[in-house]
Parts: sequence; C-alpha cells; structure tokens
Amino acid sequence: MSNYAQSIQDLMNELARLPGIGMRSAERIAFHLLKQKPEEAMKLATAIRDVKTRIRHCSICYNLTEQDPCAICADAGRDQGLVCVVEQPKDLLALEATGLYRGVYHVLLGRISPLEGVEEGDLTIEPLMQRLASGQVREVIMGLNPNLEGDGTALHLQNLMSQYPQVAVTRLARGLPAGSNIEYANRNILADAISGRQKM
Repeated sequence: MSNYAQSIQDLMNELARLPGIGMRSAERIAFHLLKQKPEEAMKLATAIRDVKTRIRHCSICYNLTEQDPCAICADAGRDQGLVCVVEQPKDLLALEATGLYRGVYHVLLGRISPLEGVEEGDLTIEPLMQRLASGQVREVIMGLNPNLEGDGTALHLQNLMSQYPQVAVTRLARGLPAGSNIEYANRNILADAISGRQKM
C-alpha cells in the first residue's frame, strides 16, 4: 500500500505509463514538479493541453501541424511533383534536417505489419493514391525504414502505383543500414540516401 497522498500517487502512475519511465523515474519527476513554483509546473500542464488540442494531421500529407495545410505543403517554393513517402512525422523531420530535400511528403502514419495488427486500411495509403490520381505527381520517393516491414510496405505501394505509369518510383539509397530507423540516421547518411535514391 502506498504512503503517498492520492494525487501524488496518481501523478506517478500517469508518468510511469510514459515510454522509458519506470516507477522510480516517475517518483523523481513527481517530486521535482512538487518542488517547482506553481506557475513553472503548470507550464508542463499547459504544453500537454496545447499539443492535444492544437496539433492535427495536415489534410494533404498527414504531417503533424497547427495549421492546415502544413507549412511544407503550403510552401510555393517546394517541388509539389516530388513526394517522399515516410512512415512517421519523426522521419519527415529527420529528412528535413538535412536541408537538401525540396519536395513534399506523405506520412503513412505507420507501416504494414500483420503481426502487430497493422493493415493497409490503417495507413494513409488511399489519400496517397488520390494524390497520384490528380496527375500532379511525377516522382514518389520511398523513404520507408529499410527493414522487413518497411520493405514490404514499399513493395505493396509500388504495386499499387503501377497503375500510374507516368509516376517514377524511387527509393532512398541504401546508405541507410538494413534494419535501421530513419529518425536515428545522421545528416550525412540521410543526405547520401536522398541524393543517391534509386529507381524501384
């Protein structure tokens, strides 16, 4: 039985549900928050509320954004005919950090993984096909993670895209190690992967 006041125990329980946070870390964070001035601690609560109420998916690319369309889709200086398909918004941010890619994106919000119960209908594949059907896209870059599920998803998308022969389908160069994640790759590896992309 816990000796903590119920509100402290509730806070610790919620913190412990976060990835990488166990009960000992949750306890340290909870007492850190208790020691802070109320206005300082409430900044965290406000930030959590704001991210849950203001952030939405862009209606075009499904990136996370406060405005719709997102800043990348709305940028007239970006090449709208070049679409890089990624699994998650974190992958988009990693590719953007290279400063070398001037096209736009499409975020699938996952990858096909039957073992995890993720199927084609759970992803944003249909909106991607609608973008291709518009006739404005000339090249799709597969920016999926180079692992079994990422490669399987890319192959499935390539088969679907075969109905649009005017669209070239390329993939990032294999400067990315097999089995790795894009979000953890450094700038130089990602720069090489973008510039050395290959036809699928």
